[in-house]
Amino acid sequence: MRSTTTITAGIIGGAILAVVLPLAASAHVSVSPDELVAGDHGVLTFSFSHGCETSPTTALKVTIPKGLASVSPTADGDWTIDVERGGDGLVSAVTYTALTPVPIDLRGAVSMGVGLDEDTPDTLAFPVVQTCVEGSTEWTQLAKDGEDPHSLDTPAPVVTVAPASAEGGHDMPDGHAETSATSDAGATASDPLAVALGAGGLFAGLAALVVAVLAYRRRA
Repeated sequence: MRSTTTITAGIIGGAILAVVLPLAASAHVSVSPDELVAGDHGVLTFSFSHGCETSPTTALKVTIPKGLASVSPTADGDWTIDVERGGDGLVSAVTYTALTPVPIDLRGAVSMGVGLDEDTPDTLAFPVVQTCVEGSTEWTQLAKDGEDPHSLDTPAPVVTVAPASAEGGHDMPDGHAETSATSDAGATASDPLAVALGAGGLFAGLAALVVAVLAYRRRA
């Protein structure tokens, strides 16, 4: 009887962990896209699919990092928006307050347009404070050098900034294109099988042409 009770308790405990652990692992505020190009403009969307444990979400406060040329919160009928500015007149924080608390089993999202300049740093961290009907969660942790961001309990959303090239795309290391082209050419020239197959194909084509001409002359 005791062993049966122990097994039953183990099964129930395992079932609870199977439900709780995936929820805990997926608990975070994410940003999309997570990469922009220096000097460009984009729209960042901050989303969440949970509350503070079992409590619905009432607000998100996003702290704006240094290095952005402009910030324009997106008007949304589901949220009211409060904008804070620093002494330089630039947006320092944006608070989105839900008109109706977002239940824990629904996905919520807010967005803002941002402008980058050529001096924008390589990474932009956006600390977020998620306020709920009961309690709050501060998504503010940043990974240290060599640390896996996925190991953090409450990571801040981070956007990577790629350098802009003269053509409007991402920069490539100097000499990369030239080296790639040279390597391709060298590989083709140094491949004896490719040379042999090419020569064989040319010879077969000429032979077919000669046979066709001779056959035509015989019929004539």
